[in-house]
Amino acid sequence: MSEICNRVHGLFNEMRRFSFPFDENKIPKNGIYVLFERGEKSHNADRIVRIGTHTGSNQLKSRLFQHFVNENKDRSIFRKNIGRALLNKRKDPYLDKWELDLTTKKAKDEFGGLIDDKKQMQIEKAVTEYLQDNFSFVVFKVDDKNQRLQLESKIISTVSSCNDCKPSKSWLGLSSPKEKIKESGLWLVNELYKNQLNDADLDELKRISQ
Repeated sequence: MSEICNRVHGLFNEMRRFSFPFDENKIPKNGIYVLFERGEKSHNADRIVRIGTHTGSNQLKSRLFQHFVNENKDRSIFRKNIGRALLNKRKDPYLDKWELDLTTKKAKDEFGGLIDDKKQMQIEKAVTEYLQDNFSFVVFKVDDKNQRLQLESKIISTVSSCNDCKPSKSWLGLSSPKEKIKESGLWLVNELYKNQLNDADLDELKRISQ
């Protein structure tokens, strides 16, 4: 499977690259994004560290802003995972509070009093700074929801199963408390090691990503 992964990296590394701040008018309404992180290499190219999409219609731009701009880790598991790694790396006991999901009113009523608002804001800003300074991405249009989800899963499985896609020793993800992130070298815990891309899938990827 390393050969397919090599070709996947070659394909995405050749595409137009975005970094923050990016022109949202250049982002399709529906599609898949593929993230690269500064200092991470594989297959003689920038290593893929996350693949993602969206479930709602016309929500790709919104999803990217939830990751890169909106300082609310409960709306972006990616932001939450970056924060987890930053806190765990410095053995900050606030990690327990960072884990709390305050999305619902019930959760806010039950756990809101445990949150240090100033500390929470500092971590959110640190996450934003890390994301904006270290990540770049490519996107390609996929309007059909089922196709987006299937391709996302297969790309994730292909990269996570590749023995050549290993993180650098300084990769922040190695400080994650999530074993799946450390093991896979991806900022992901779902869709790992499942059905992978085949030659026909890769041909389809090439067609729709042009």
